[in-house]
Formats: sequence, structure tokens, C-alpha cells
Amino acid sequence: MPSSPIRKLVPFAEEAKKKGRKVYHLNIGQPDIPTPPAALEAVKNMAAKVIEYSHSAGHESYRKKLASFYQGIGINVDHTEILITTGGSEAISFALMATADAGDEIIVPEPFYANYYGFANAAGVKVVPVKSDIDHDFALPPIGEIEKLITSRTRGILICSPNNPTGYLYSREEIEQLGRIVKKHDIFLYSDEAYREFCYDGLEHFSAMKIKDIGQNVILIDSVSKRYSACGVRIGALISKNKEVISTALKFAQARLSPPSFGQVLGEAAIDTPGSYFTEVYDEYIGRRNFLVSALNKMKGVKCPLPKGAFYTIAHLPVDDADKFAQWLLSDFEYNNQTVMVAPASGFYSDPVSGRHEVRIAYVLNIEDLKKAMECLEKALEVYPGRVV
Repeated sequence: MPSSPIRKLVPFAEEAKKKGRKVYHLNIGQPDIPTPPAALEAVKNMAAKVIEYSHSAGHESYRKKLASFYQGIGINVDHTEILITTGGSEAISFALMATADAGDEIIVPEPFYANYYGFANAAGVKVVPVKSDIDHDFALPPIGEIEKLITSRTRGILICSPNNPTGYLYSREEIEQLGRIVKKHDIFLYSDEAYREFCYDGLEHFSAMKIKDIGQNVILIDSVSKRYSACGVRIGALISKNKEVISTALKFAQARLSPPSFGQVLGEAAIDTPGSYFTEVYDEYIGRRNFLVSALNKMKGVKCPLPKGAFYTIAHLPVDDADKFAQWLLSDFEYNNQTVMVAPASGFYSDPVSGRHEVRIAYVLNIEDLKKAMECLEKALEVYPGRVV
């Protein structure tokens, strides 16, 4: 199993804090946005006297309510086509293990969420990357490039939209192009849509579940972590119209008994979160994104595209090695007794060399903290010994 590129620098951050330094965490997608109050109250006010196992597929009441939620956004599913999982992570693992044998392959546009590689490794599945690049804002590579990678062992294509780590939002045309390939070759489209609510500049999210005539080939991955700023409750969902996929994934769900009870209570209550909550969150992230990208692009030698969704961006830095730079920020650098923690992009590529000069930055801090973090980063780039001119 590969170690997490996002968390491998934690010991250095802990050491920096022991020295009394303030560390601005831009390395991980942990928002500082409050969890909806009604969701928290539902957990605090539970009437149950015993915390029992739930059904392995999740509480029926939650699945029915979740089905209504999806129907309300144009995704026609029944509660029997939903499995509640321990985070979106488990949903991805179940999807791969339910549809692929050891030695099978999945095609993934890169850079990709680092843990996809870990989930695939655990399932014995080979990740076949198709590279997108910063010069094209990490748009989906030409469909022909993807189709050339399909072999007899290809089980599907895994996408994330809006994307982690790039913030790229796949257009309806791109999603439908993928749908045509999936139908032609009768493979799966695994669609991670955990950041669905975070689409900017008037753009709208188009779900893979809305592609016509490939319902049996689509597996939707979802999560409450980002939508409701509830990462720690570990509740996600696997959704598919394919009954065989659901019944097979349920075997894995039965083996782990049940998803977390408190998390399901919170997730069910969170569905009633008013639209005003998301309006405020949207406005907050737009402000953070605009400030961050502007600040980065003003720094000498830095290049950062404008992300259209989620709350991440990848920036190219004028450094010899982003991994070394990220560690140096924590171990050797301080500005006014402050420093910054970023995620080296090498961990988001199948070939670490590809992300050698890039970092992923999560704009999950308030504007004032982002301003201080960007000031630190600019000062750090000016004095870093491995700066590339």
C-alpha cells in the first residue's frame, strides 16, 4: 500500500507546532465551514437507548430520503439502488472490488485523488493514467487518447467532477463523450461527485447518472463530507441502477457489518439543510478562490489556473522539487513565526516526476488566514535554496 502523500508531512508539521510556529493547513480538504446546525442537533438529540447495527446497506429511512434528494436534482434512483458506506472512500473501494478482478485495469485522468491509487492497489486493480496538464487547465484529454488505452482487461473509467486535486469541472459534453466510450466498450464509468455543490462562475454540474442509455454502466460515488462540511462522520454512498453491482457490493458491506450509526443520523438530517446555507458557502468559496488564485499568479514564477469547482487548485512553483520544498517549509522556514503546509502534487500522479514542480492547495481557510498563508508562501519562495529561476 502506498503512503498518503497528503499526510506524510504530518510529523514535520507537528514538529513545527512544537517549536511554537503557526502552521496554515492548505494541504488537506478539511473545510472550516460549520456543519449545518440541524444535522448536529439530530445527533445530540437522538432518542435511541441502544446504538444498534444498521442494515448493511444503511438505514432504510436514510436511503429513502437520499433517493428523494437525488430525484430532486434529476437523478432518478430508488432507495434499493443505494448503499450507504463508510465515507466516499469505502464506496470507491466497494465499486472496484465489486466490478474488477485482480489484474484488471481502470483508466483514470491524472492528476487524480491520491487515494484512488491506494484503493486500486488494495483491490489488485491496475491504474492506467491518461494525463491532463496545467497548460490546458487540466481539461479532459482527447477522447481518442482515452480510447487507445482500453484493453481486454479494462473494467472502467474513474473520474472526479468537480475534480480533486485540480478543481476542474467536466462539461456536459465531456461527460457524454465518456458515456459513448463506456457504452461502446461495455465498461463502467465510476463517477466521484462528492463536490457537486461547488461549481462556480455560473457553471452547472452534470452527473454521469444523467447520461442516456448507460444506466447499467454507471456507478455514482458520493459523500456528506464536503457537501455538509462533515468529514469526520465518515458517511458516503454508492449508487447504481445495476442490480448486480449493488448486490455484489452489498456482500462487501455485509462483511464490514454496517456503516456508522451516528453518521447516518447526521446525514439523514443534513438533507433538510436550507438552500441559504449553500448560498453562503458558495459565496465564501468564490471569495477564497478568487483571492488565492490572484495572489499565486502575482508571485514570480508561479502559474495557477482558475478552478471551476471544488476547493482545490494545483499551482506550478519555481522550485527544484515540490516534495523537498513542502518539507522545507515545515522544517526550516518561518516568517513571523508562521509557515504553510501544502500537498506536493507528485502524489497525485502515477509517475511522481510529473508533479515535481507542482503543489495542490486547498482553499479551506478564511480569507484572513489565506492572506497570511500567501504572504508566507511568497516569502518562502524568495529564500528557498532550490528556487528555479
